[in-house]
Amino acid sequence: MDMNLPPVEELRRVDVELARLDARRAELLARRVWLLGVLHSPAGPPTAPPFPGAPRAAETSPRGAQNVLLTLGGTLLAVAALAFTLVSWGSMGIAGRSAVLLVVTSAALAAPVVLLRRGLASTAEAVGALGLALTVLDAYALHRVALPETDGLGYAAVAAAVLAGVWAGYGGLLRVLRLPFPAAVAAAQLPLPLGVLAAGGGPAAVAWATALTAAADVLLLARPVGVAVRTTAGVSAALLALWALPAGGWLSLTSPWTGGPLLLGWAAVFLYAARVVRPAARVLAMVAAPAGVAAVAGPVRAALPAEWAVPVYVVCGLAVASLWRPVRAERIPAEVRAGFGLAGGGIAALGLVWALPPVLGGLLGPAGRSAGVWSGTHAAPVPADYPATALLVLLLGAGAAAVVRGPWGRWGAVLLGWAVLTALPVALELSYAAGLVVRLVATGAALGVAVRPGVLARGLPEPAAVPERPEPAARPEGAGWGVAWTAGAPAAPVAAGALLSGTGLAAGLASAGSALLLALDVRAATFAVLGVLLGLFVAAAVLGAGAVRETAAGGAVLAAAGLVGAGTAAAGVSAATAGLVLLLVPAGTAVLAARFRSLAAELSGVAVGVLAVALTAPRPEVLAVALALGGVIAAATALRAERRRAASWTAGALFLAAAWLRLGVWGVTVPEAYTLPVTVPALVVGFLRRRRDPEASSWVAYGPGLAATLVPSLMAVWSDPYWARPLLLGTGALAVTLLGARFRLQAPLVLGGAALALVAVHELAPYVVQLVGALPRWLPPAAAGLLLLAVGATYERRLREARRMRERLARMR
Repeated sequence: MDMNLPPVEELRRVDVELARLDARRAELLARRVWLLGVLHSPAGPPTAPPFPGAPRAAETSPRGAQNVLLTLGGTLLAVAALAFTLVSWGSMGIAGRSAVLLVVTSAALAAPVVLLRRGLASTAEAVGALGLALTVLDAYALHRVALPETDGLGYAAVAAAVLAGVWAGYGGLLRVLRLPFPAAVAAAQLPLPLGVLAAGGGPAAVAWATALTAAADVLLLARPVGVAVRTTAGVSAALLALWALPAGGWLSLTSPWTGGPLLLGWAAVFLYAARVVRPAARVLAMVAAPAGVAAVAGPVRAALPAEWAVPVYVVCGLAVASLWRPVRAERIPAEVRAGFGLAGGGIAALGLVWALPPVLGGLLGPAGRSAGVWSGTHAAPVPADYPATALLVLLLGAGAAAVVRGPWGRWGAVLLGWAVLTALPVALELSYAAGLVVRLVATGAALGVAVRPGVLARGLPEPAAVPERPEPAARPEGAGWGVAWTAGAPAAPVAAGALLSGTGLAAGLASAGSALLLALDVRAATFAVLGVLLGLFVAAAVLGAGAVRETAAGGAVLAAAGLVGAGTAAAGVSAATAGLVLLLVPAGTAVLAARFRSLAAELSGVAVGVLAVALTAPRPEVLAVALALGGVIAAATALRAERRRAASWTAGALFLAAAWLRLGVWGVTVPEAYTLPVTVPALVVGFLRRRRDPEASSWVAYGPGLAATLVPSLMAVWSDPYWARPLLLGTGALAVTLLGARFRLQAPLVLGGAALALVAVHELAPYVVQLVGALPRWLPPAAAGLLLLAVGATYERRLREARRMRERLARMR
């Protein structure tokens, strides 16, 4: 310590040294606390301990805190000035009022000059903003004191213009300040609209004023100004457009020659903005395109009848969408062309939505039948009196889609072309016969596209490098939508062909259903339409491939069934007889399946067979014949190796059901006299089969023979009031069950056990009913609850036991 220093300097040094020692002591204490925590922590020391004594990171920067404080201060001062102007104004004379506002405003506007010289830029920004706010209060005060009789809107327009100029000049003098120029741009949005309103202008004049103001904003976007100024101008133009564009659209509907030029002006503004603001060019073009379409289509629509309004807009929308094609790419930027394409396509899509009701009416209208089948009464067209120009809109859409390159264009052309044919009967109010013909033409054309999609898929752009496809032999039969794969085939045509094929198939099926529903009104029409549909489906099945072939084959089977059913209905035969005749369809399907392999056709034949059997159900004797005929058809199908197993089981089940039903019709009360002579030889044959082939399943060897006796006997037990049959059947079932368990045979064990359980239930059922009736009513729920608790408590063990039982049963043969 230097003793020769002055006392003041020595005191200062002592204080500095003491402060340094206090800081070091605090740092050491913090380190000591951390070390104690490490020693007593079971998790061990942290991987990255904080630096001892290090201060916490600041949650905000000094500049951020300064800006917040300055903003709050400027806001409070502005609020105070506003309160002074509005509340305390009447307590001062005119000289005092003017002097106060003039002095405060001048001081606020001049203070930034001094603050900027001292490097206090943020403070200068806050004070400058306060000065700008005070100029607005000055304008208000001037109107209240000196010009109280002046019109408010007119004065506001002039004041906004003056303030915009003053703020722009102030920003030019103090270019360091960032707020004056954006504030001037914001104030410049008001003079023209407010001035027009003050002059008594209508909506059109105000919309023009906003359009001119927005044009000035867009011109400002092209100037080398700051980001804040450009942002303010862009946001201001967007806000003006939010009001002016709907107003222009309404004017184009009510007064086309007034709204048209306005919308054209707005379209020009947005197109120029798209040229200036490249990142938003697509969006701006999408806004400009509808404005231009409404401007051009409005006057044309007004000169034509009302039903031509939508076609006019669709034509204009397609004209705009055509600019999407890169014909003059050097003149129109790509983003602008993309916006034109999206906007024009959207307008055309809205027109197509408007044209959908005739399509839906032509497709679903025949389903709205009020009278019976073959009554000769036709359903009224839905929708009635819809403009026929909807057909023109669909045609325009189909033509435009056909011009578009790529698979989606071809897909749209196919779909819209089918929609034209579907809507034609409703739009042109065609006669009944003509409507049927048109629907059948639509069906044939759609199925033609499904069968030969490659004709439409030709000419699509191919990818630059195409990997080779597998050889045709490696392609599984029935895969795809009927588009042939060849080595090196381009991927684009194949995918396009699949899309077109699926679309054509769906459209063809829809038109076929519509034509059939309409044909049900007249008997002759029903036969004619079913015959034509049968021919179309057969042709598609023969010429098509993959899913088209399968679906068409199934449709042909159903059409044939429809013809047979219509014939039986026309002949006036009973439902049971009609069911027997209808069995001709699955029989023919089984015969043709040997040459023409089609899973869909076979499934359709099975469905028709089920329907035929169901029709014979009211007459048991006819049902037995139908089941026997079904067994014959299934047995014939079992001659094919790939269907042998399923068809043979089905044939056996049908024959057994037919035999049992016939016994019931004959009034046989002792079925065992007929079943045991079948069961014994069947079991002997099964035993010999097992000796020759030990791997043969017991279900194949013994299942049919055991079921032939057990099932009819079980059915007889439930209607037998005596004890002899249950006793004998239970004894036989017990013996079969024990033999199955002894020789580990699955079929005897399952069939015998099931029969034994059912016999036991039959015998115990009366006593259980009596017991339940004698017990208190609360006891069954209580017993059920206890049972559930027991099962829940031993659930896992029971599950393991059931799993082991299933595994043991699966190991049996």
